[in-house]
Amino acid sequence: MKTLRISILLVAMVSAMVSFGQAKKPEWKEQKDYHTVMAATFHPAEEGNFAPLKAKSAELAKKATAWSKSVYPAGYDKAAIAPALKKLVAESKLLDKKVKAGASNEDLNKLITALHDRFHEITEKCNAGDEHEGHDHQ
Repeated sequence: MKTLRISILLVAMVSAMVSFGQAKKPEWKEQKDYHTVMAATFHPAEEGNFAPLKAKSAELAKKATAWSKSVYPAGYDKAAIAPALKKLVAESKLLDKKVKAGASNEDLNKLITALHDRFHEITEKCNAGDEHEGHDHQ
């Protein structure tokens, strides 16, 4: 009887693990691409190093536009995500414009911080309904 209980428990655990793997939404390549540039610009700026932001602001705007024009993967709520993604594009372009206009580091810090917050707003909308969501804050 003990062996039967252990077998049932093992089957239940394996089933739960399989279900966990299936619950995860597909990766959105353009979201990941944007995050890579965001991480490379925002985190140095947090430490007072604005050189990466100044060097990559155009790339950040380009990645935002590519993300907004990409196909939404299955399971993502376009109606919830699209308005925030549209704002992300506009804010990314504004940041690039300000970099090119020679804005102060203080102004750039405010813009990149707001943009980072917008990115996380979208990430939360992308993960809505995903019970096994993780927060990767690079």
